[in-house]
Amino acid sequence: MRRTVVLGGSFAGLLAARVLSDHADEVVIIEQDGPAVDGTGRGAPHRQQLHALLSMGHVQLERWFPGITDELIGAGARLGAGTEVQFYVDGVLKPPLPRSRMLGATRTLLEGRVRRRVLALPNVVLRPGRAGDLVFDGSRVCGVRFTSEGSPPATAAAGESLAADLVVDAMGRASRLCAWLERRGWAAPPLDRMRIDLGYATAEFHRGDELPDTVIAHSAPGPASGYQPAVCEPGALAAVEGNRWSVVLAGYTDHRPGRDPHEFRARMRRCVAPLREVAEHCSMDGDVRTFPFRESRRRNFALLNRFPGGLVAVGDSVASVNPIYGQGLTLATLQASALSAYLRSGARVHEAAWGYFRRAGVVVDAAWQVSATADLAQPHVTGPYPRGYPLIRWAGDRIAAASVIDPFVNGAFMDVVHMRSHPRALTRPSFLLEVARVMLRS
Repeated sequence: MRRTVVLGGSFAGLLAARVLSDHADEVVIIEQDGPAVDGTGRGAPHRQQLHALLSMGHVQLERWFPGITDELIGAGARLGAGTEVQFYVDGVLKPPLPRSRMLGATRTLLEGRVRRRVLALPNVVLRPGRAGDLVFDGSRVCGVRFTSEGSPPATAAAGESLAADLVVDAMGRASRLCAWLERRGWAAPPLDRMRIDLGYATAEFHRGDELPDTVIAHSAPGPASGYQPAVCEPGALAAVEGNRWSVVLAGYTDHRPGRDPHEFRARMRRCVAPLREVAEHCSMDGDVRTFPFRESRRRNFALLNRFPGGLVAVGDSVASVNPIYGQGLTLATLQASALSAYLRSGARVHEAAWGYFRRAGVVVDAAWQVSATADLAQPHVTGPYPRGYPLIRWAGDRIAAASVIDPFVNGAFMDVVHMRSHPRALTRPSFLLEVARVMLRS
């Protein structure tokens, strides 16, 4: 390929650009508004919230950027393993997983280092500007029309045209791809929506020696509380760069957290021990930042009968699921790997990218299944329900309960949570039999 164009320079767009740099003479990233002062892109309004990079995301990140873990640790990030990574359900600490590793770092640091690596590649170029439409040649996309940042009014009205063999939509939840396609007579991909009415808030605290053996702590309600915050508040903390704790709290509908720092601390005191410890002994650094998340979305490109060649989509342009499960960044790394596998298969990029959409659909569907099944346990979430949901919910409750007390069950369960395994691994008869044995013993 001579040139590829990535629309959007956030995390998913950067990963796509890294993959494309192995296949194209030139990779152009078009990023609206250009980089922020901290060196990251501006495209994600929730960037300052605590983000998780799940275990599989960490593996994929190191695959595409060898040595980046050591680089992040050198910049102050923490790498947690075994008992340093703590997951609580209904206030009970789950068995530790020796092979589980998670990074404690802000998204600003993580994305900034990825961005630096990508833009240092000799065939990657950043063009600050705003994409305005796709350019077609018959049934394939052959470029994009965009307006450069700082263009004079006369130029801005017409826009510039940039030829490309492949265009990647990484414009996020606000992507205009569907409107562009429909304007040209192409059908938009079917859209699944699940309204969850989530709110979450992040605050940072000065970190001392109060929790020397903790890097990640995560608290979630489970079957014992009916998945409600009756036993303890849902939330998480991570030891991040700058000797800080980054703490996030979450809640649905009327239980969404606000910006009041006193209320934030009060909720931390109703959470698990690590968050209570930070609330009692650490001073808050800065303000509480809130963010609403109204609904999860998934676009099913693989269900279309026809689609233009030379075009793919990644990141939140494809799927955006409940952020409290921490799947977003990891999904981006896995979609990048799906794009790599598609290109290495000898695909003709001027034809519809069905091979990519099928590969990416596997990981997107897995993330959707995990988040949607958990969200449907909330009484205010009214669907859509998957086929056989009552049985799925019944089995899921028992698996969650068994994972709190049994290391083997917890290992298999957390492999799915960390996206190392597909959710169907939890439906194997041998595994379900072991869950039944654990529950009978308990």
